[in-house]
Amino acid sequence: MNHALTAEAAAGQVGGLRRRRRHERRTPMLDGGLLVAVLFLLGLGFVMVASASMPMADRNYDDPFFFVLRHGVALALALTCGALCFAVPLKVWEQAGPVLMLLGIGLLLVLLVPGVGRTVNGATRWIPLGLINLQPSELIKFTAVIYLSGYLVRRELEVRISLMGFLRPMLLVGAAGALIMLQPDFGTTAVILATSMGLLFLGGVSVLSFVLLGLLLAAGLAVLIVIEPYRLQRVTSFVNPFDDPFDTGYQLSQALIAFGRGEWLGVGLGNGIQKQFYLPEAHTDFLLAVVGEEFGLLGVLVVVALFAVITWRAFAIGARAWQRGDLFGCYAAHGFGLLIGLQAFINVGVNTGLLPTKGLPLPFMSYGSNALMVALMAVGVVLRIDFELRRKTVESIPEGGLHRERPAPPAQPPRERQKRERGATWRRG
Repeated sequence: MNHALTAEAAAGQVGGLRRRRRHERRTPMLDGGLLVAVLFLLGLGFVMVASASMPMADRNYDDPFFFVLRHGVALALALTCGALCFAVPLKVWEQAGPVLMLLGIGLLLVLLVPGVGRTVNGATRWIPLGLINLQPSELIKFTAVIYLSGYLVRRELEVRISLMGFLRPMLLVGAAGALIMLQPDFGTTAVILATSMGLLFLGGVSVLSFVLLGLLLAAGLAVLIVIEPYRLQRVTSFVNPFDDPFDTGYQLSQALIAFGRGEWLGVGLGNGIQKQFYLPEAHTDFLLAVVGEEFGLLGVLVVVALFAVITWRAFAIGARAWQRGDLFGCYAAHGFGLLIGLQAFINVGVNTGLLPTKGLPLPFMSYGSNALMVALMAVGVVLRIDFELRRKTVESIPEGGLHRERPAPPAQPPRERQKRERGATWRRG
């Protein structure tokens, strides 16, 4: 009777293993919510860039598809960069962090060489590379997260108990920020510093050190705002842009008019008026205003919800990495989630008049190859973290070219185990 029950239990266990194997084969190896949200924003961004840019492209270049074709090429290049980042193991990213950070700072220094950088609207931010223009300040966003994530793993105890352990990584980040301010690019500097501070806080720095450095950085940014008249005008004009609707408050005034025309459901795709004659650079920093005019409040809420999903999934992947003991994956996922979420928050706030006007693109949607590439590179690394975490949940062995779970041996009753052990002892004797 006992043997029959044991055989039934063993058969049930083997059947359970087979059912679990079939379930794991059906389980996706990537975070579906994150992937779908990113792809939806990419598709919507392509459509909205086409809608927002065609009137200006036709008027200025006699080709309505001038920006559309370039955005399509940038999108293909960005997807390729994201796939390549996904293919790189996390250990490689962790070890390459300092080198990547120094490379990014080196590219920022190249911009200071006379005749090398390309100047647009008074800002020297691009290095011409033939078909594309490389923007090192966008690359610093990516390398800063990778560098700080690896540093927090290598210097975990030092960061928690020592002030120098906290300040040492900020020297490189601060140097990069100073070089970006020379371009000048205040918005990107603020995003990089805020993301770095968030990562260091997540790494366990003391509250006193964090508060002191935060106050110091806030004071420095305030000084930079005050000493430049155009920055001070931007900070003050957003409070009531209609006081000066033809100068300092022009962009925000036209953006608010676009949101007002859209009402609840919008005027329809392609039927917007503000993008045609009034809203400057509608396909870049103020693309959300075009979404608001053509798809209304509903379209804007959908875009905001998708960015919330992306940030939430990145944080959830980081939390799972923390539970599994993967500290680098934890910091990197949280850092990239914070970077994307913060940049989207600032762009939405600028478009709606909640924040001062600043030239930051909307991730995954705005026209611009560098911002698009960096955003998809960040998503590629986050998906790699999720992929490696899912792969670690199954003990796999190569079998016929496939990786399958090693089934556990059936349990033996105590009496049977004792017989086998006595037999083994007699044979050894």
